Amino acid sequence: MNYRIIKEELVFDDYFKIKKATIEHELFNSKTIEVNRMCFERGDSVAILIYEKETDTLLFTNQFRYPTIKDKDGWILELTAGTIENGEDPVERVKKEVEEEIGYDITKISFINSFFVSPGGTSERILLYYSEVNSADKIFKGGGMKYEKEDIQLVKLKTKEVINHLKNNQFRDAKTIIGLQWFLINNIK
Repeated sequence: MNYRIIKEELVFDDYFKIKKATIEHELFNSKTIEVNRMCFERGDSVAILIYEKETDTLLFTNQFRYPTIKDKDGWILELTAGTIENGEDPVERVKKEVEEEIGYDITKISFINSFFVSPGGTSERILLYYSEVNSADKIFKGGGMKYEKEDIQLVKLKTKEVINHLKNNQFRDAKTIIGLQWFLINNIK
């Protein structure tokens, strides 16, 4: 299938960017169509599912997320995550995020998968990782970066609690749900 970008312009440029494009693309019947589309340019991000072995807990962040207030109170449990800066190594970014947000030093990191958050309107792709730690690996304060006005709480949930949270729709973040499903599929004994 072929496509051609006829016109592309930046229509919003602030903390986030929005592009507008006119695109011609081939249809499944080999004809072509011209369409106008918008793209919320978010860039790539990293996220990591962390399992603390000796306590049989999974580690989450709890923080206020403005876009989620339409559903509940705005505080949401999610995996540690962050945006990759230009040219930054994703593994180094995820290590920094873990240190900043929950205070753990992680060394062995496994890649799980990558996925687009909502490909109908945003460019954001998440690279999802996994790591196992011990409680002794918590050597930093965590809590987020004050200059970024972050206020992040570390939350540890036993594996059985996580399963109940999933069953009761208490996780509302896609990357977290994807990571947890991967964990449960790969750790059923």
